[in-house]
Amino acid sequence: MKKRYFEKTNAETSLLGFGCMRFPVLEDGTINEELTFKMLDTAYEQGVNYYDTAYPYHGGESERVVGKWLQTKPRESLYVVSKSPVWKIEKPEDFDTILNEQLEKLQTSYLDFYLLHALSAERWDIVKKFDLIERAEKARAEGKIKRLGFSFHDEYEVFEDILNAHDWDFCQIQFNYMDTQIQAGLKGYELAKSKNIPMVIMEPIKGGQLANVPEEVKSVFQSIHPDWTDASWALRFVASFDNVYCVLSGMSDMAQTEDNLKTFNEFEPLTKEEFAAIAKAKDLFDARVQVPCTGCRYCMPCPFGVDIPQCFKILNNASIYNRWENGKKQYQHLEGKAELCQKCGACMTQCPQHIEIPDMLERVTEQLD
Repeated sequence: MKKRYFEKTNAETSLLGFGCMRFPVLEDGTINEELTFKMLDTAYEQGVNYYDTAYPYHGGESERVVGKWLQTKPRESLYVVSKSPVWKIEKPEDFDTILNEQLEKLQTSYLDFYLLHALSAERWDIVKKFDLIERAEKARAEGKIKRLGFSFHDEYEVFEDILNAHDWDFCQIQFNYMDTQIQAGLKGYELAKSKNIPMVIMEPIKGGQLANVPEEVKSVFQSIHPDWTDASWALRFVASFDNVYCVLSGMSDMAQTEDNLKTFNEFEPLTKEEFAAIAKAKDLFDARVQVPCTGCRYCMPCPFGVDIPQCFKILNNASIYNRWENGKKQYQHLEGKAELCQKCGACMTQCPQHIEIPDMLERVTEQLD
């Protein structure tokens, strides 16, 4: 298993991190502990030493199951990672109460890495209001956590504000070859690297959307490496960035686990030819966009209740990643469906992209309803 060491964290972590968000489940929705333990054991035996869970995963059960599994391994042989649910904190003491609950569920006296979870502008305000960084540093002084970082879901400007506010040990962002310009993105990666703050990458396979790519993309990949899976290409892309110390993958079955292990057991950074293949694949994905909507929301609000940007986002994602059944399910739960459109044209006068919005909404209905 390939490993990376960063002086900032003083930890040699496996380049593959086991994301404990998508464990296999039984018919009743509870975690399939027998299969989960087999997957965790397989990863551990092949050198994975970074296990990432969080307070809300699997309705709070992920930490409990991980804690149960931890009792079968020498504690010092691996890194246990969890996160503080900032949105649940209503007073400063809640931070400590929740951390103690997590330690109890994980059956450990300390966490190797601890994150303020899924920070956004709104949640960053909570952190500042209750001095949660000070709380976390106090917990570190007490030996309950060893390294402090944050995970992030918002725009770049918010990321820059948070990153510059503290001498973080590490940070975690969403990053993959289709999402280099959203949220923190490549710009955020470069900022963290310039500040010597190593990164963990989440959603390297874009929630599974890059695990089974359209045929024209697959043919590009297979012309170079017929033995690499689509998921392996996505993982290798993010692992090729040298300020990344761990790439998280939320594995749901043994096949995914074995494929990921194969990828990182033999990993070498992508060559120029392989990066070029990724760039070509992205161009092919982009060509599948049906509506050139940027999500600026200048068209909103619609007087008849259509959620125009969301309609287009669901259609585009279904088309780009060839996930039509998933798109149809998402559309079923959307309140502002395209069929509400009365073709008044008010939206078109506001659209910077000059999209024929009523016509495109008809396309949404035709393909998703």
